[in-house]
Amino acid sequence: MTESRIKRLATTLMDATTDKDPLVQEQIYNALCYLGESEPEEILNSCDEYLRQHDKLAYPHRVIILKAMETVVKNNIVLLDKSTAKVVIFLASNEMTKSKEVIRDWQQAASNVLVAVGQRFINKVMEEVLTKFQPGILPHYFVLQTFANLSVSNVFGMVPFLNSILGTMLPMLGMAKQDHMKAVFCYALQHFSESIQEYLANLDKAPDPTVRKDTFSNEIFSAYEVLFNSWLQHREAKLRLAVVEALGPMSYLMPSEKLEEQLPKLIPGILTLYKKHTEAFYISKSLCQILEASVNIGSRSLDVQLDSLLGTLHPQICSPADPSVPLTVKNHTEVLRCFTVLACSFPDRVLAFLLPKLESSNERTRVGTLLIMRQIINSAPSQMEIKKPFILSSMKLPLQDSNNKVKRAVVQVISAMAHHGYLEQPGGEAMMEFLVRQCALPSDMQPKKQPPDADDLTSDSVQSISVNTLFLLSTTVDRMNNVLWPYLLEFVTPIQFTNALTPLCKSLMYLATKKQEEGENASLIRYDLNANLPSPYALMTRLLVVSSQPYAGDCRGVAALRLLNVLHYSVHPALDQLWSKQVPLLVEHIEENTEKSLSQKEWEEKLLLFLQETLAAVADNAWICHFVTEMCRQLSSYNGLPLEKNFLYKCIGTTLGACASKDLVQKQLQELLETARYHEEAEREGLASCFGICAINHLEETLAKLEDFVRSDVFKKSVGLFSLFKDRSDNEVEKIKSSLILCYGYVAVYAPKELVLARIEADILKNIFQYFNTKDLTLKLCLIRSICMISQAICNGVKCGDFIFSRKAELVAQMVEFIKAEPLEAMRTPVRQRAMITCTYLVILEPHLSDPDRTELMDTCLASVLALPPLEPAKEREENGGDALHKEMLYADTMGALKDLLKSLLQRNLTPHGLQDMFAHLGPWIKSNKEHERQRAVEVSAALLDFYLSKLNVSTVIPFYNLGVLIALFSPRCSDSLASVRQHAVDCVYCLLYIQLCYEGFARDHRDEMVEGLKALKKGLEEPDFTVLFHTCNNIAMVIGKRVPPDQLMSLLLAMFEGLADPDKNCSRAATVMINSLLKERGAVLQEKVPDIMSIIHSKLEEVDEEHIRKAAQQTVYILAAQHKSVVVSSLLGSPLPFDSHTCAMWRSLATEPTLTSQILEQLLEKVNRDVPYKESKSFPLLGSGSERVATPLPLAATCALYEIMSAAESGPAVLGLYPPLFVTLLLRLSCTVGVQLPRNLQGRERRSSSSIHGHAPRSLHPCSCAVETLKVMLVRGGSEEVARAVGSAGGWELMASPERHHDGIAVLAGAMARHAGPRLPLIVKNLIPTLNSVFDSQRVTTTAFFAELLNSNVVNDLILLETMMDNMTGRQKDTCMLVRMLALRGLGNIASGSPEKVRKHGAKLLASMVNGMDDKDDPQNLVALEAMSSLSKLLDHLEERDVQSMLLHIAIRIRPFFDSEQPDLRQSSIVLFGNLTKFSQGHCEVFFEQILNGLVTLLLHLQDPKPEVVKACKFALRMCGPNMGCEGLCDMFLNHLREERSLHYGEFMNNVCKHLMQSYPEMLNRLILTNLFYFKSNWADIRAAAPMFIGFLVLHVDEDQCQQVDLDQLISALNLLLKDPVPAVRVKVAETLGRLVRIL
Repeated sequence: MTESRIKRLATTLMDATTDKDPLVQEQIYNALCYLGESEPEEILNSCDEYLRQHDKLAYPHRVIILKAMETVVKNNIVLLDKSTAKVVIFLASNEMTKSKEVIRDWQQAASNVLVAVGQRFINKVMEEVLTKFQPGILPHYFVLQTFANLSVSNVFGMVPFLNSILGTMLPMLGMAKQDHMKAVFCYALQHFSESIQEYLANLDKAPDPTVRKDTFSNEIFSAYEVLFNSWLQHREAKLRLAVVEALGPMSYLMPSEKLEEQLPKLIPGILTLYKKHTEAFYISKSLCQILEASVNIGSRSLDVQLDSLLGTLHPQICSPADPSVPLTVKNHTEVLRCFTVLACSFPDRVLAFLLPKLESSNERTRVGTLLIMRQIINSAPSQMEIKKPFILSSMKLPLQDSNNKVKRAVVQVISAMAHHGYLEQPGGEAMMEFLVRQCALPSDMQPKKQPPDADDLTSDSVQSISVNTLFLLSTTVDRMNNVLWPYLLEFVTPIQFTNALTPLCKSLMYLATKKQEEGENASLIRYDLNANLPSPYALMTRLLVVSSQPYAGDCRGVAALRLLNVLHYSVHPALDQLWSKQVPLLVEHIEENTEKSLSQKEWEEKLLLFLQETLAAVADNAWICHFVTEMCRQLSSYNGLPLEKNFLYKCIGTTLGACASKDLVQKQLQELLETARYHEEAEREGLASCFGICAINHLEETLAKLEDFVRSDVFKKSVGLFSLFKDRSDNEVEKIKSSLILCYGYVAVYAPKELVLARIEADILKNIFQYFNTKDLTLKLCLIRSICMISQAICNGVKCGDFIFSRKAELVAQMVEFIKAEPLEAMRTPVRQRAMITCTYLVILEPHLSDPDRTELMDTCLASVLALPPLEPAKEREENGGDALHKEMLYADTMGALKDLLKSLLQRNLTPHGLQDMFAHLGPWIKSNKEHERQRAVEVSAALLDFYLSKLNVSTVIPFYNLGVLIALFSPRCSDSLASVRQHAVDCVYCLLYIQLCYEGFARDHRDEMVEGLKALKKGLEEPDFTVLFHTCNNIAMVIGKRVPPDQLMSLLLAMFEGLADPDKNCSRAATVMINSLLKERGAVLQEKVPDIMSIIHSKLEEVDEEHIRKAAQQTVYILAAQHKSVVVSSLLGSPLPFDSHTCAMWRSLATEPTLTSQILEQLLEKVNRDVPYKESKSFPLLGSGSERVATPLPLAATCALYEIMSAAESGPAVLGLYPPLFVTLLLRLSCTVGVQLPRNLQGRERRSSSSIHGHAPRSLHPCSCAVETLKVMLVRGGSEEVARAVGSAGGWELMASPERHHDGIAVLAGAMARHAGPRLPLIVKNLIPTLNSVFDSQRVTTTAFFAELLNSNVVNDLILLETMMDNMTGRQKDTCMLVRMLALRGLGNIASGSPEKVRKHGAKLLASMVNGMDDKDDPQNLVALEAMSSLSKLLDHLEERDVQSMLLHIAIRIRPFFDSEQPDLRQSSIVLFGNLTKFSQGHCEVFFEQILNGLVTLLLHLQDPKPEVVKACKFALRMCGPNMGCEGLCDMFLNHLREERSLHYGEFMNNVCKHLMQSYPEMLNRLILTNLFYFKSNWADIRAAAPMFIGFLVLHVDEDQCQQVDLDQLISALNLLLKDPVPAVRVKVAETLGRLVRIL
């Protein structure tokens, strides 16, 4: 019986192999394997029988069964008995050979079964398969393939058969006519040969150790003859490759003499295949095996083949391998192996062939040859030993190759040579020089991402490979130390190796350190043995200069300094202590910074100080003289490297300063003047700084040399002393003059002050003055800089105050002339800026400038800078790139210079009068109608006032007489159209008020709270937001009003009125602030003109859309309303709807004062309630029957007015006082406007107003939106922002406006009120109760929803409202409106969370309400029932047990049908309620346990419900049921795995559940299975898939003695039916379960 069941299961599964879905097929295969694990013999026999009976089953489906058989055999090979093995072998053999045609998938699967059985039953397999392998009859394709695979998988078992197989097979070779048969013979011969080799290699483990190679030699040779002589010539490429693959392994087994005999034909035969096949790997692999076999037998005939071998293999390497095609890379490896074999046997001939190829014109040939050279240098070292000189000399040509790929290959060859001792030979140095040259290649700034073998290999990658190679050779190849040291030093000083300095220095440092460790410190550099090495002076100069740009060339500064430190003994023995301390500090400074953060000036100063200390430590004049001579010699090397050359000049100046020989100093200075390249700016700077630094110690010599230079004939037309310069043009002469003048400036700055002051007018200025009359820009700039330096030198001098600079006025006038000469339409040169900086220093010096000179200087500079045209906009600047950036920087520097100059002038007269004088010049610019001029003038003003304040020191209290005028000048600018002007204007007012406070006697560090407030206002001025600007002006006005003395107030006001006519409209806003202040004072005078003023204000607002006018108008309206409330309100209510922005602004102005606001709000509330909220109006008949509700106008206008008033923050106190009536009125107003339309006459206006430009019109005139917004603003103003925010974030406002979800919105509002506005509720509830009987359904719904949600909070209990509200809710149960009934139940349920302690008291009443709700007859959608279930779930925890138990069964049975309802919320609520009911099952255990069992399968399956909320409910219900199930394991599982936050692995979980169920309730098996069968027809695919899985797991864990419960035939039939389900996932689960049924058979 059992057997037939297993067979039936297997048959069901095998029937299903026709399923098209690959996942289902996979699962059927798995299920068969699973059955096979349990009953391998039975299943193998069933498969055998099935395949025999279903002869016509298509082969794809047979393949699934055969694959399952293969797996079962593999996994159970040890358990298989012979008889089953025989059956399987016979079946597989038949399946494999049934079709004479080759059907690969099918026959391969059958062959694999045979190979799997052959692991243990090789003899049985061979016995069967050999019957299909008869002499004289061509065998089946897969018979041969099976032999081949068996020979690989079971070497020891198969090799003993091979002799006889080969014997039978050889005659068949001639019978094979089809290509695929020939190919499979080759495949077999290849694998036979490989397995014989493996057998022979492991003879010690073999069953028959007597087997020898010659056992097979003759057969293999016979086969070889057919393959080589006949089949290799075939036109089919695939066959030729199969032959070639076989010939390689076969060659090892051929008799030696036969192989030797065949080689002359074999090798050419293989080589010709290269021409016929694009894919060369298999050919190369086979060729390599043949060559190895030939070498093994000591073949003599290879010699003859060598040329053709080399000629064919060489091009293989020359065509580059493609890394994306792995076989090309493998082919390269095989070909290189061939070269290794050949080079070991024929070194001379291989080299003779290769080395001439290095001269080929073809780049690929050269690269390929170098790759082979690298291979044989590495892999045939002993054979190449004596060839080293020959190989080195042949590398001369590749070293000159310019091709990047060749270069890279040469570097790789050099690396190989280094490891094998080539570079120690003569000619090795040339190799090293080549490597260093590649390190010095320029590196690309933007490296391109590219594969390593891309065709356009960059010099960058050659450079990086060379750098790595050099470093590795220095640090890891010990034999290279003596080759590289000190030879590499020769590359440090030549300028062409600059790019290689970093790797060179790193390598040299490593080598030198190693030498020092070996104790060669003193003799580190042996000049006696190495004539070409650079001198210590040259090394020191070079390494110091390149360190000045420390981050260039891969951070060469660090490498250079570290090398310098290691070489200290060779530079000078006295430097040890100083350098070992200082160099690490310099290195640390570089490493702590980045290229951006490093200050170049500071870094150069550090290096020059290091140089000074070095010179002091050496203290040897002869050494210093050699050193300075070497420095001057290196100068010309740095032409084209301006930064390094400039630094070298500074080093020369420093070293000359330390030189004791005056003659040498003069000689070198003379030489510098003669050789300088004057046309380069950096050179002029360098030369000048050299002279300046030298003058620190040699002022006399420096001035004398410059004096000689001035007098020389350079500057005259005739030829003279400096004949060197005789051919120079006028332009160059100007450049020489410029350098000379710059030298004087630097000398003045650097030379000791006590010496230089005396020489300034006599020696220095005398020589400068003669060049002022020039048009040359360079000379002009040098003159200005030089004068500036001289002025600074005087300022910094010790006796600055005593020094009377007699030529000061003359110099200032000269600077003014330079500034005037600059064009006003653009700023192209830094002349203005430099001249102003110079004047700044000149102004400080004595004597004072005269008034006319001062005025001239100020007006010229202001006009020259402020009137410049504005900079290009940012976008254009981006397009113009560097040029625009340069202009921007030049402009910023020039502005800075102007400010500094004006401060310098102001400093000399720091009084109100001095300030007035300064602003007399600036005033017109501040009021300019050109934005850029105003902006610059106000920026300068702010800087000057700030400076004035910072320098002010008041000793006596005096009046700041011009404060009013100055404040009037700046305060209107706080609203300027330019943000920067606004910012600076506030700064100006701020400074002026503090200056006033200082003059009133306050200390300068006194901080006035009001004035400080101005700073905070600046942020708001960044964006031109009218409200912020107005607010700022208002605050400024308040501060000004408090701080300006009375005697100046009038002048201030008059000036403000003038400001109203400012061309920039914004700027009159500051004036309006002042005007409104006046109006407040004089409101009574305007009494009679109130109505006129109201209409004038409105018309003005319509004419001018200016923010400050609107604000001023609001102020006025408030002042009037305070005295004439009724007139103002009635005139405003009469405005047409929707209110325009001006009317709105006027309404809002009425919110300023609480008492007034309260009276106005009461008037408006009365108007909202006076009229009905809407009128029913019949729709047009054509549009369908029914009516629409249309809002009435007066309540609508009053609602809009309420909104406007309450939207003003000041209305807060008044709203607070009227909170309950406002809230209730607006809530009911909102309730009555849901779905209500505007009157037709207003609909057009509503559309027009929404498209109008005025931003402040109400959001919408629509009655409902209007009511929502008004209620929202009422809450905010009434101090309930939290409520409004909470409702908003929960989406409550949108819900309230929706006819379908209005009650949900009200609930959100009620919840927020309970949380944040509890104390307000008693009065609100009291006012709302009467509306429960309202004639409007909407008002009843709103009030019920509000109360229902309040009951959710304990606040109603605290406020003693519970009883009242509960009675009201119970009373609503018979309401005609279904929504009201539902909400009433919700409210009663909410008592459980709001006042749980009260539930018990009213338990019976509440329970009755819920049960009535479940039985509600007028409830087609089950909405009331749903609410009753949800509410009951909440109440259960708090009800008396006896109350619940009486109804328990009634409720459980009533809700059970809802578990599988189509409505997800019904499923959820009923399941949650069921979970809650389990708490009350004590005492009714038996009865209720039955209900749990009825529901268990449903709950477990609905864990796969498509709705997450239902899944959550099931988890809860199962957790609740767990303790009542009497199974601790199940209970723990439900509690642990079904936690809400935990994700569930459903399959694993169900597996464990079923395990516990079958342990605790084995007798339930049939009942559980039958319930699951019901769900096979479920609408949800996931549940249809879960049900069979559930059954599968039950079966997996049931005890054998319980199996008889199950009606297996019914179950298998049902599963069989479900196996045809349209959803593959369901079929997969069915197949899996079918496999498991083996457990209960």
